[in-house]
Amino acid sequence: MRSMVFFPSLLGAAAIAVAAQAETIQVTVDRLVYTPAEVDAKVGDEIEWINKDGLVHTATVKGGWEVNLPAKKSGRLLLQEPGSFDYICRYHPNMKGRITVRP
Repeated sequence: MRSMVFFPSLLGAAAIAVAAQAETIQVTVDRLVYTPAEVDAKVGDEIEWINKDGLVHTATVKGGWEVNLPAKKSGRLLLQEPGSFDYICRYHPNMKGRITVRP
């Protein structure tokens, strides 16, 4: 009987531990395009942009954050707040992406 009471609390702890794991989501920058252009993530996840172009790019939210992406290099951003964020490349504003961050 004692194990039946204790078992559900272990399951609850395991579910919380799984939910708390953060992911690194990769976005490739190639030929002036972010791929994927739209990303769903959660608070605590990290976005890694991998710039395969020979040009410098950014991932820039107007009035918000900016990640510099030197040619043939990568850049990262830790997602700290929920919301929907449209971003562009400051140097090539036709490049567009969106990150939706869930709590």
